[in-house]
Amino acid sequence: QVQLVESGGGLVQAGGSLRLSCAASGRTFSSYAMGWFRQAPGKEREFVARISRSGGATWHADSVKGRFTISRENANNTVYLQMNSLKPEDTAVYYCALAMSTYGSSRPDDMDYWGKGTLVTVSS
Repeated sequence: QVQLVESGGGLVQAGGSLRLSCAASGRTFSSYAMGWFRQAPGKEREFVARISRSGGATWHADSVKGRFTISRENANNTVYLQMNSLKPEDTAVYYCALAMSTYGSSRPDDMDYWGKGTLVTVSS
């Protein structure tokens, strides 16, 4: 069993920054790819970023490319999402997810474990 716990969400003004963290426990963290997804009210869950199990490869959604950066510290069983230049349309619940594979996936259905999410609200 895997437990994922997100933190770092909150209220921020447009143009501001936040860093989300996701602490994992229960399995060998470095064996699995990780991802961040988000879900805004009334919308489907969407891909934000993912990172390979080693951290050597990353992918970001076009909507966040150049503003958000995913990273991981395998020694601390933690994955991060640095979010800069935030926009009101980034407002959503952000979820951390784990995929039992090397590279993960951009499809929510392909992820194996999920955290409960952390709310990010960007005011205009």
